[in-house]
Amino acid sequence: MSKIKVLYEGDLHTIVTHEESEQTLHTDAPKDNGGKGQTFSPTDLLAASLATCIATIMGIYAQFHNIDLRGMEIEMEKFMSQDTPRRIQKIVGLIRLPEGVSQEERMQLERAAHSCPVHHSLHPDIEVAITYHL
Repeated sequence: MSKIKVLYEGDLHTIVTHEESEQTLHTDAPKDNGGKGQTFSPTDLLAASLATCIATIMGIYAQFHNIDLRGMEIEMEKFMSQDTPRRIQKIVGLIRLPEGVSQEERMQLERAAHSCPVHHSLHPDIEVAITYHL
């Protein structure tokens, strides 16, 4: 179990601390919701969580099967609903696998990515569309 602490600084900014490692990150409300958009918004972090979870799960599979994933890139784009309550409506992802990954390995890595706990924790109304490229 991990513990996260959040300090609200005011002006829609927070400092988030991972208690075990003492690493921090900051959030700000997006410009379209009254913030300055100076760093990640809370919903940006959800999209980032999905991307890093997929990368981690694929990395675990790759380590076990001696596949070199260094250089893999993942892009996530989130789309917010226009109605209320404000929510993430859709996340579109692109995963670029490094050279040297075979078609068979790509299929196995994609299968592994489907076990991402963040993806399984998302509300089913959030559309998630991920594309894989060799």
